[in-house]
Amino acid sequence: MDTDWLTLLCAAALAFSVMNYVVLDGTDLGVGMLMGLTSCSQQRRTMAVTILPVWDANETWLVLGGGGLLALFPLAYAILLPALYVPFIVMFLALIARAMALEFRDYAPNGQGKRMVDGVLSVASLVSGLVQGMVLGTLVQGVAHQGGQYHGDGRDWLNPFPVSCGFVLVLGYVWLGTCWLYWRTRDELQQHSAREARVLSLVVVALLLVLIAWTATLQPQYARRLADIRLWLPAGLILGALGWVFSKGFHSRFDFIPLFAALGIFVLAFAVMLVALFPFIIPPDLTLSEAASSPTSQIFMLVGFAVLIPITLAYNTFGFRVFSGKVRVASDG
Repeated sequence: MDTDWLTLLCAAALAFSVMNYVVLDGTDLGVGMLMGLTSCSQQRRTMAVTILPVWDANETWLVLGGGGLLALFPLAYAILLPALYVPFIVMFLALIARAMALEFRDYAPNGQGKRMVDGVLSVASLVSGLVQGMVLGTLVQGVAHQGGQYHGDGRDWLNPFPVSCGFVLVLGYVWLGTCWLYWRTRDELQQHSAREARVLSLVVVALLLVLIAWTATLQPQYARRLADIRLWLPAGLILGALGWVFSKGFHSRFDFIPLFAALGIFVLAFAVMLVALFPFIIPPDLTLSEAASSPTSQIFMLVGFAVLIPITLAYNTFGFRVFSGKVRVASDG
């Protein structure tokens, strides 16, 4: 608990970047997965148009998170990267495939050609979400290290807990995707998305609670933190309030409310995870202070974050503002 304010500020900047990536690009990935489950070409085209203007800006947060980890906590980066070489490579290849499918689907032949491109988009989105959850689960599970170096066989991410985290995150992303489509579309697609969102909300929240209970069994610190009434009581009240808002949002004239409530639940789960982990950046014993770079490097990077984060937020906001409103397009075959 001797973490200084500068290191805490660096950790907060890094956590903010990762959280923004998860909630923003996670929504896009969810829409991409849903495209593979939709047979109607007009609906698939509508789904693609809703995310096409904004998906690339959302991935900026991933760059900030990865670069920030290297510069602010180099020891943690040196341990995590060898432990997760394979999933990181798979994730980046999947994100590239997703980007190519999105940007070039308009040039694919109508009919079977576009169906194949949308299939690539759906599979790439699924793989990206699954791997991201497995990476997160590996971190929470703990990474074996000794002398500042990874000390394992490179297969930690294939253990049951990380795989379960990947599965739950995929379902969570699909849930966000359905809420996004409820906001941005109309008619049959909107109503279908509302039905899916209601069902997925129950499934995702239930699985999140199971994961939290499972997490408490991984490390003694997790059990103490998660059993603390100062954590679970306010978290439970917030979860109940967000669930109520989510349910009532479908009866409101503001179609964005279910999505915002779902995003709030994601942020709440992320916050609970951070509380359970603190002050460790890599469980079971590498703290933020031990992994941090020099104060000079931290200050230099924080100045960069102070410039880049507002610009990125402004760009995201501007993009959502310009391309706001309901989307309806003709079938593209």
